[in-house]
Amino acid sequence: MDDDDDLDELLDEVEKKFCRNVTVASTARGEPREAGKCGKETDGQKKHNATNPGEPISSITEDIDALLEELLEEDNIDSPQSKSDQFPKGPQVEKKPSSQSGGRKCCPVFVGGSSVANGVGTATSKRSCDQLRCISCDFRVLMFDDCEWDPSCDYLFLRNNMPDRQKLRARLKKRRGFRAYGCQCSWFSSSEPTDLRDQAQLRWVCGKHQD
Repeated sequence: MDDDDDLDELLDEVEKKFCRNVTVASTARGEPREAGKCGKETDGQKKHNATNPGEPISSITEDIDALLEELLEEDNIDSPQSKSDQFPKGPQVEKKPSSQSGGRKCCPVFVGGSSVANGVGTATSKRSCDQLRCISCDFRVLMFDDCEWDPSCDYLFLRNNMPDRQKLRARLKKRRGFRAYGCQCSWFSSSEPTDLRDQAQLRWVCGKHQD
């Protein structure tokens, strides 16, 4: 009989804790009849519930544990740390597409003498490109007005001296109206607008003109 008394006391404590919450919640919804059922159970009903295999005490504990786990998961989702991961602090730099980064390219690309205006070259406006870059050696193309390359200029000379303008002048000679162009692997002199498509040996492209 002592075991039955202990079990009854345990059930009484459980009912006091859980039935009280049910009563308050049911009363708030306007269902007083359902709320009073837990408080009006007789001792016989308590014993019947205790011996009912469909409602073991362990199931109540499992329900509580499951509820606590759900609450912890929700707290982790709403925690400031998780929000900071989704929205990192600091200024956000907007990356613009390359097409919107500004600048225009020559089409086609022209080179010319010192009398030819520099700028964005087009089929109708044959300006000399002053933003040339070599896709072979990856050097910017240097220009020297009123100069042309001496016939002694060669690849090894450019390789050793580019982009030092002072040293490069050793293989340049004055010639009014001409312009000498050079990178680390190629050189060219011109006095008239020249389409680079006609100069297959030159791997020079327009590197964009800033507006």
